[in-house]
Amino acid sequence: MARVIELYDTTLRDGTQAENFNLSVDDKIKVCRQLDRIGIDFIEGGWPGSNPLAVDFFKRMQDVELKQAKLAAFGSTRHFHKKPEDDANLQALLAARTPAVTIFGKSWDIHVIDALRIELEDNLQLIEDSLAYLRPRVQHLIYDAEHFFDGFKNNREYCLATLGRAIAGGAETIVLCDTNGGTLPHQIPEIVQRVMQYRVEQGSQVRIGIHGHNDSETGVANALMSVHAGATHVQGTINGFGERCGNANLTSIIPALVFKMGLECKVGKRIDQLYTTARMVDELANLPHNRYQPYVGESAFAHKGGIHVSAVQRNPMTYEHIAPEKVGNARRVLISDQSGKANVLMKAQKYGLNIDQDDPTMAAIVSELKNLENQGYQYEAAEASFELLMRRSLGLQREFFQLEAFRVLHHNHDKAKQPITEATIRLYVNGSEVHTASMGEGPVNALDRALRKALVRFYPNLEEMDLTDYKVRVLTGEHGTGAKVRVLVESKDLEESWGTVGVSVNIIEASWQALVDSINYKLMKDEKHRC
Repeated sequence: MARVIELYDTTLRDGTQAENFNLSVDDKIKVCRQLDRIGIDFIEGGWPGSNPLAVDFFKRMQDVELKQAKLAAFGSTRHFHKKPEDDANLQALLAARTPAVTIFGKSWDIHVIDALRIELEDNLQLIEDSLAYLRPRVQHLIYDAEHFFDGFKNNREYCLATLGRAIAGGAETIVLCDTNGGTLPHQIPEIVQRVMQYRVEQGSQVRIGIHGHNDSETGVANALMSVHAGATHVQGTINGFGERCGNANLTSIIPALVFKMGLECKVGKRIDQLYTTARMVDELANLPHNRYQPYVGESAFAHKGGIHVSAVQRNPMTYEHIAPEKVGNARRVLISDQSGKANVLMKAQKYGLNIDQDDPTMAAIVSELKNLENQGYQYEAAEASFELLMRRSLGLQREFFQLEAFRVLHHNHDKAKQPITEATIRLYVNGSEVHTASMGEGPVNALDRALRKALVRFYPNLEEMDLTDYKVRVLTGEHGTGAKVRVLVESKDLEESWGTVGVSVNIIEASWQALVDSINYKLMKDEKHRC
């Protein structure tokens, strides 16, 4: 029977130490529910008494039923001058009323001497006293050995002695922390194996865990090496968020444990929800998704070169180390200047278009694609525009409206006041002329509003659609203000998001192209759903 690995998520505590990573109390509760849903064993909620938001979070979580995960409160060993029963930190941990409590203590003698400024033996007493006080009062007791790997390298006898006192205090799990993130994978096995041996010498069956940081870009590797050496408890964060360079990334660790190492964990039964979990955390933190992230990034299973695409079409194993759907991701074929018929054919199949590779239309599409890319168009992040291009080439794209003219006016006569931008549009829908105008926050926003205003009476479902991102890239900088630009627009509705592209020497025209494609795609896909 495979070893069972216990997973401990610290996104809500260590993850929120990351720069620009912030979650409200409501957001944290949503994350808790999702982590519980996929089967995480422990969810660390933070320091209960650190601030009013933390107090509010733990109070509200008492009314939230977690079916699989156990919520953990986090804190430190007692203050040197306080008895456990008088220590505010320990009392706050108990007041949080969580089934699990995690406390950390010093393993590195340098920290004891220079940071705490106490004797080495005093630190050992702090560890044992704090744990012994908590042990009868909590269901699960976890000890984080802070700076363990640095401490072991500097003074292994003392470092191991701190673990001995944690065992004596009643910890059920001892976690070896690479707090500075400076340990390399080849150093891990010897240290972890010595800890496993020390545990036997103490006559204990305490669980051994690993908590890694990514300052040397080895957080995931160190976690996997620790498990390989015998650890059965792994701490990390979703998407690797954390202080400085981040924590060990659970969205990379979990698939490796399950698919590469053949180990068991509760998340293994719901690992196909990993992709949506990773995106949910990014969305709640209002941060962009890392498209290049292993397993759960949008580019993790994206194929661009024609030879690669052709091979993957025959056998996905040629360029994919696992099937993307195992983690809830999907294979993507990118359309680019490296594309050949294989790329276009796979796209056509994805879009439900019946086209043969020997069809003359196929050659025409590839030729038009390369011509457009020579002009500056790119479709890797604008697949909606490419689907529309293919449908137009096949004569399958309905014309939902016809533009007659548009005009954008920008007034700024007084620098002390906000400028005024107005867009006017004249178009036809099913033979009916529509003439509208709208104000906006800049020319693109004004155009977007005017276009929607003109169309929404004919296509009410456009009310569901939002423009979520807008990017401009200068393509030919040597021409200065006369340079050609590429505009990428990302839009979404209640079901999905999509990207569109426009290119011109006129930024308003390029934006218009991308906006029109975005609306046409929305109308096209809604029409397909009705059929």
